[in-house]
Amino acid sequence: MKALALFSGGLDSMLAMKLIVDQGIEVVALYFDTGFGVDMDKISTLRRRAGLVGAGFKVVDIRNKYLQDVLFNPKYGYGKQFNPCIDCHGYMFNVALSMLKDENASFIITGEVLGQRPMSQRKEALNQVRKLADDKDELVLRPMCAKLLPPTKPEREGWVDRQKLLDISGRDRKPQLALAKSYGLDDYATPGGGCLLTIESFAVKIKEYLKFDKDMRDIDVTWLKLGRHLRLKDGAKLIIGRDEADNNALLTNPNDKFNQIKFDDDIVGAVSFLSANASTADMEFAGRLALTYTKAYKDKEYLVKIANFEFKLTPFEDKAIAQNYFVK
Repeated sequence: MKALALFSGGLDSMLAMKLIVDQGIEVVALYFDTGFGVDMDKISTLRRRAGLVGAGFKVVDIRNKYLQDVLFNPKYGYGKQFNPCIDCHGYMFNVALSMLKDENASFIITGEVLGQRPMSQRKEALNQVRKLADDKDELVLRPMCAKLLPPTKPEREGWVDRQKLLDISGRDRKPQLALAKSYGLDDYATPGGGCLLTIESFAVKIKEYLKFDKDMRDIDVTWLKLGRHLRLKDGAKLIIGRDEADNNALLTNPNDKFNQIKFDDDIVGAVSFLSANASTADMEFAGRLALTYTKAYKDKEYLVKIANFEFKLTPFEDKAIAQNYFVK
């Protein structure tokens, strides 16, 4: 017997997998990459956490389809920020259910706890998720709160022992923490973390982006996570790297909607990119601001190149001028 688990790296999903693994069932943890979760350099951490409870691990890339199929047109709307949690869960379950045959697995598990999240883990929401997932055979099992819900097919058929499942509900984490301690688990993500769509500052960036460009792609999401974002007077977007990691990521993940702002001198500092359709006024302003975020001399004029345009510009005296343009 084999089960597929939706896995975010958090404690609840780890405990859910442990409960099923301890019944002698093989479990493969599926991390669905929507583009809004953990950075890919942290995948090794998720793999390690899955291994701690005896589960395998696999990444499922749903980034491009997620944008169009879930994020921009959720049937059940958004949470407090830009998070379509009910539609998101339903979509992930639907994809996981479609994988059962190829993975030679029989059912799906998840770490959801009844009543823990106000939008997506109410009883009504769980039913909405089931409909979206098209789970007609009731193959989605929630081990953490199974005893509070009607038995699913894995329970009815005896694939799992319902008596060994739990009846946890609500937002109090004490039962999970106690269970984790009994299992010797201390490596897990903090509650509520992980999804950028639930974070106000990132939700603001997405909403602002869509006002100017409805065609959001996977690479655009990647760039929203990098650098300082500014919207200039004529509508152009300016992105300025915050550190060396940002600079490298912007340079190694090209986005054809932007042009790099280049200088004739080899100047140490932030890498900057400007919208390809920027006006001349925005190009000149962006060029000066880009210089300001480098170690360029304030009283020196530099040749600034943006696509096929060239300007002779000096940096601003102070970075404070940028405050009026930050997306926030």
